[in-house]
Amino acid sequence: MKRFYKEFVDQTGADEASTDEMKKITAEKGNVIQKGVRILADIFIPILPAIVAAGLLLGLNNLLANPGIFYDEQSLLDVHTGWTGFAEYINVIANTAFTFLPVLIAWSAAKKFGGSQLLGIVLGLLLVHPSLMSAYAYAENPGDVEHWSLFGWDIARIGYQGQVLPVIFATLILTWSEKQLKRFIPDNLQMLFVAPLALVFTGLVTFGVVGPITMTGSNWITDGILYLFEVSPALAGAVYGFISGPLVITGMHHIFLGVNLQMAGTLGYVTLWPIGETVTLAQGAAALTMFFIIKQNKKLKGVSLTATLSAWLGVTEPAIYGVNLRFRYPFIAVMIGSAIGSAYLAAQGVKATSVGVGGVLSFLSVYPEHWSFYFLGMAITFVITVGLTFVFFKSNLFKTVDEKSKL
Repeated sequence: MKRFYKEFVDQTGADEASTDEMKKITAEKGNVIQKGVRILADIFIPILPAIVAAGLLLGLNNLLANPGIFYDEQSLLDVHTGWTGFAEYINVIANTAFTFLPVLIAWSAAKKFGGSQLLGIVLGLLLVHPSLMSAYAYAENPGDVEHWSLFGWDIARIGYQGQVLPVIFATLILTWSEKQLKRFIPDNLQMLFVAPLALVFTGLVTFGVVGPITMTGSNWITDGILYLFEVSPALAGAVYGFISGPLVITGMHHIFLGVNLQMAGTLGYVTLWPIGETVTLAQGAAALTMFFIIKQNKKLKGVSLTATLSAWLGVTEPAIYGVNLRFRYPFIAVMIGSAIGSAYLAAQGVKATSVGVGGVLSFLSVYPEHWSFYFLGMAITFVITVGLTFVFFKSNLFKTVDEKSKL
């Protein structure tokens, strides 16, 4: 491939560009919203494996600790007490990613913003330092907070456990101050002065101004979403399920990943993630339906089956771009099926312990007491998606004449 690429460049006279240069060029395109979504994606995607692993381990702990799964009115730990230590050990590992979520976010954000990743880690640790009042304790007893008195300026000693936006903005300030300091401090003195000055400045601005403002904004977003699901859960779930598919195409689903992480960190559970998982099942269901519809095009038939398996393992892009969006009507069936399934899940108040792995194993992150509702909601989504895909195919809705020859 490298020889082919070199020969192609020599023959065509094309300009070469590295992967980093292409990312930079791409980042410069698009409007403010698109750039913001791209930044969030670049921050969250690197830490997603740790979050998903934590979600799976929390799901395993649910299996062990919740009654009624393996034994009537008793948990597996009640019957087999020898597993208690193992369950406690698993729970510690699972909670680590959420306990130190600001550290993960600060590290990834520092890398994205072009700053020192090590300083990002230190900043994240600073924001959850045990000498600070926990954000959870502050939410319960705001009157007990202590303050630093700095030259007449009282700064609340509050940590940022489970927070997302405050950490991103704090890291942005850190990388900016680091870059500015390097412009004025000689190279031989940078190791002594850049890191401490950048951290002190960032800490003052974060704890004194930016942190309280962004934490309030984050809590407003979380409370606003919870309010919508309290006022009309079915409608809110239907809208979210309906737009989940198009959001993946635009990349804007990463915004809701941040909201889910905020919920997991501050509330201890998430609502949007399990409700939005209907679209993962629906994409695979539509692709599987197309596998039976397609008769002539053997290659496309194989793509449909492969895309189905991929979607049900949590990766929906092959199903979206390879099959469903290509023929349009399967994608429309996905949107409708997801909307109805999500409306049911939201109406039943289905919650998950955290963001988990997508696809057939997603139920592991859902609270066991909600499993029956979750499986029924997924079944509703599957049946409606498959049925609508066949109906749209038979009725020739959303199809062009040329597409008949492709099947």
